[in-house]
Amino acid sequence: MPDLRAIDLNLLVDLNALLTTRNVTSAARQLNLSQSAMSGSLARLRKLFDDPLLVRNGRKLTPTTRAEALAEPIREILSQVRDVLTDPEAFDPATAHRTFSISASDYATAVLLAPMLRTLSTEAPHITINVRPRSDDVRTLLHDDRVDLAIEPRELMAETALPNAVLFQDRWMCIMDASVRPDPDMPIDVASFLALPHILYSIGPGLQLNHADRHLVNQGLSRRVEVTLESFLLVPLLIRGTELVSLVLERSARLHSLEGLLLVEPPVPVPDINEAMYWNPRHTGDPGHTWLRDKLLSAAAELSATSSEAIVGSPGLRPATA
Repeated sequence: MPDLRAIDLNLLVDLNALLTTRNVTSAARQLNLSQSAMSGSLARLRKLFDDPLLVRNGRKLTPTTRAEALAEPIREILSQVRDVLTDPEAFDPATAHRTFSISASDYATAVLLAPMLRTLSTEAPHITINVRPRSDDVRTLLHDDRVDLAIEPRELMAETALPNAVLFQDRWMCIMDASVRPDPDMPIDVASFLALPHILYSIGPGLQLNHADRHLVNQGLSRRVEVTLESFLLVPLLIRGTELVSLVLERSARLHSLEGLLLVEPPVPVPDINEAMYWNPRHTGDPGHTWLRDKLLSAAAELSATSSEAIVGSPGLRPATA
């Protein structure tokens, strides 16, 4: 085991800069060092790890396999050291200048974030919220601190060690143009549902399906997919005047004027979703992060209190109203 007292731990800072920039001059500039000093650090690092770490490939420096394996642990170590040496500051939303990033679908943004954001201009005038698109790799998004929070259906996240909290529940409905079902009192059967052209919500280059569509696939039900998109809120606009049908979350559908459309109980039972927020565990004790999570929990509680009666227990097949 190496004796840490004999190692200059500042070399880890230099290594992080070198692996990030992959350029001696840029790394030196980033750390306010001379190029010769950074070259000296690279030489000492090569000796310490008994590996070239960065090798020239044309005009660029390319990390070795060992260097690539070191990159993430080095970042984590330096981040933890900063946390240890930094005293937690009290967070006052009225005076704090800070930016938070939240990964969320347009559905979660419209039904949850929008009501919360309306209160921030007076309560937290210097706070900026960046809403980022959903990712098909939420764990990496949070692990790399590319977002502070990710709002995802708990059913899609499965088992995870990420800290999380449930925000609210919603149920799936079919949406279609009223002309497709001349008799709105006639329940739609499975065969009729599957025969219609469908809109599917999916995300990422792999077209990851939402919870409802994944459930139908797992049931072995085959549909004619005519449109795929990454937006719940656009579905009613695309449905109107067509034979298209889609599974949507009821809260999002009712954000629109739905005159001339139908919301229909799915002919195949689809489990409800539970929207939850997830975060990197290293932010759990951060006062600003805690404030943001509390704001989301409060907005979710208000959402559930004001709309639960309209969402739960409403009739199965009915013309939608504005």
